[in-house]
Amino acid sequence: MRTRTAWLMLVFLASGFAALLYQVVWQRSLFAIYGINIESVTVVVTAFMLGLGFGSFAGGAISKNPRRPALLLFALVELAIGAFGLVSLRLFHWVGTFTLDLPPLATAVVTLLLVLVPTMLMGGTLPLLVAYSVRKSGNVGKSVGQLYFVNTLGSAIASIMSVMVIMGALGEANTVRLAAAVNAAVGLGALALHVSQTRRAQ
Repeated sequence: MRTRTAWLMLVFLASGFAALLYQVVWQRSLFAIYGINIESVTVVVTAFMLGLGFGSFAGGAISKNPRRPALLLFALVELAIGAFGLVSLRLFHWVGTFTLDLPPLATAVVTLLLVLVPTMLMGGTLPLLVAYSVRKSGNVGKSVGQLYFVNTLGSAIASIMSVMVIMGALGEANTVRLAAAVNAAVGLGALALHVSQTRRAQ
């Protein structure tokens, strides 16, 4: 039990770390394309918050069914986030070349859509991992509290390190690759655990 709990904490700390790296890089990339003003900042922050909120709601709805493999779904979501991350900067710049002359409202909608899918995936990770943890431990409050804490801690660490170390040393492209590698490690680790537990249950 303690080993599994420690593993879950480490995994979700890493997930929060990667998510915050994406947010920092994507904001800088989108600001470079569309400019830094109150409107663009509002749109980008709104897109992140809206995506995380919708994702959390969707993840909670999906994880209610005990027959759905929460750990497997979490693994697939992490891998999908990493896959999007790898192409995100090229996608942003490609879309930016076709939308620079659009009216402000249309630009806001495009920006919103660009980050809505990956942030929805990020928002879905907490309820999925909480569902897995609760099914194993039976303790809802402890599972939610621990996972939310370590995920927030991972984001806090990333916010400090991205500004002080990572961005300066790696640049935007390599920072995104680092985040994608973290997602891949988390996803593959969760997938391996799911396969192992499924085999033991058979």
